[in-house]
Amino acid sequence: MTRGPRPKDNAVRRNTHEHAQKLTDTAREGRALPKALGITTAGAKRFWKTWACAPQTSGWSETDWAELEITTRLVDAFYQGDMKHASEIRMRTAKWGGTVEDRARLRMSFEQQSEREAAQFSQEAAVDLDEELFKMLSE
Repeated sequence: MTRGPRPKDNAVRRNTHEHAQKLTDTAREGRALPKALGITTAGAKRFWKTWACAPQTSGWSETDWAELEITTRLVDAFYQGDMKHASEIRMRTAKWGGTVEDRARLRMSFEQQSEREAAQFSQEAAVDLDEELFKMLSE
């Protein structure tokens, strides 16, 4: 037997946060990596591409993109062996919602894309990976 009154049948959760963000989880092209940054490592280039295409960037202003440029320079130095930048990189990506925990803290959530769109995207990604693998093996 439980304590207290029985909950109403049509109970509605009312504790939504006024600043909560709903992000659409769709593939985006994103911005190109500026050549003036002088990024040399593949890891930093991948970092830029990942964040430039992330759903979080859909509402970014120029100051946010400038922060991404600075962070990408730090990531480039990190991949060149300068490990002292690891904590700074982690703090910066946390502010953008880099992990599930960070997004929960920032009250970010993704709107679920339809199963059809998800299947189409995964099929396109598989084709891209196959082409890339074929190019690597035929060299």
